[in-house]
Amino acid sequence: MGRVGLVNRRAAARIAAPLAFLAAVTVAVLLVRSGLDEASTRADTTPAVTAPAPPASSQSRRFYRVRPGDTLAAIAPRFGLTEVELLALNPGIEPTTLHIGQRIRVR
Repeated sequence: MGRVGLVNRRAAARIAAPLAFLAAVTVAVLLVRSGLDEASTRADTTPAVTAPAPPASSQSRRFYRVRPGDTLAAIAPRFGLTEVELLALNPGIEPTTLHIGQRIRVR
């Protein structure tokens, strides 16, 4: 009789372990899914916030992309500026090392 009880416990353990694992995985999946559903519901009801449009004025920023052969002396007059004004708008640029495609501010 002792051996029959031991065999029944082993058989029960073989069945119980996978069932416990499946139950735990099911609970985890349901928790994650409910969290995702709640997050998407919250996202759907949140009003969209947009950045205000910049004021339209003659002082709005403008940029120019440096082309082959450009110098600050050649770019400045195109935009009604002096070289000094152009340098003031672009304090970080080195006038002797302009790169093709570099963006510089002209307003």
